Amino acid sequence: MIDTRSLQRLQRVARPRTPSALSNALVFGWRAVLKFKHVPEQIFDLVMTPIMFTLLFTFVFGGALAGSPGEYLQFFLPGILVQTVVFNAVYSGMGLSTDLGKGLFDRFRSLPIWSLSPFAGLMVGDILRHLIAASIILTIGLILGYRPEAGLLGVLAAFAMLIAIGFGMGWVFIVLGLLIRTPTTVMTLGFTFLFPLVFASNIMVDPGTMPDWLRAFVEVNPVSLMTTALRGLMGGGATLSQVVLALIAPVALTAILAPTTLWLYLRR
Repeated sequence: MIDTRSLQRLQRVARPRTPSALSNALVFGWRAVLKFKHVPEQIFDLVMTPIMFTLLFTFVFGGALAGSPGEYLQFFLPGILVQTVVFNAVYSGMGLSTDLGKGLFDRFRSLPIWSLSPFAGLMVGDILRHLIAASIILTIGLILGYRPEAGLLGVLAAFAMLIAIGFGMGWVFIVLGLLIRTPTTVMTLGFTFLFPLVFASNIMVDPGTMPDWLRAFVEVNPVSLMTTALRGLMGGGATLSQVVLALIAPVALTAILAPTTLWLYLRR
């Protein structure tokens, strides 16, 4: 026999509030963080490439390009931070493609959650990767002799810009992850797109030494604009126009590709 008092108490229980978009995003962000715990080799893959770039370019090419490895490091280190963040953004698309192949996002779509929260979680994982890699590279740079003339505030401002850059670039590869079936193909296409932007830029060399036709491209290359602003922030000579120019591409990519991502996701 059912206890009527217990039944009345059950009927008076208020329905839980629907989780907010922020709450949904944080839950999926925590899922992205847990991947580092369960797949620790991601950290190795994340940091080894930029470390090798930093050491090889500084000691192999530094003397030829700037007279000494120490002088070259002052020029090169902000650029390698930009390169690392841009390259790491590819992993968003690869992770998304993997989850889609497993049918995981079909389950997410059936849940009463904010539609973009799974992608927000990917972005949280991206930001964590960017911060880990950038911190390791900066630490190595400090050990080798790099000195940010703008001090701690300049470094913090540079890291904030790196997060903005990674956030904007991440949408490109999330769209690729939605369109392409295999993670390997996402990586191949991603690096095919990024290599001309990264290596035809002012990350490694002064554009003044380049042919006129190439220098014209390098000077308007978004990666060059980002690198120039980061050098200014860490070196203490950044101007407002440099910062604004560096942020145009990340803001435009986010404004265009975030709605595109949602449309492609709901259309699948």
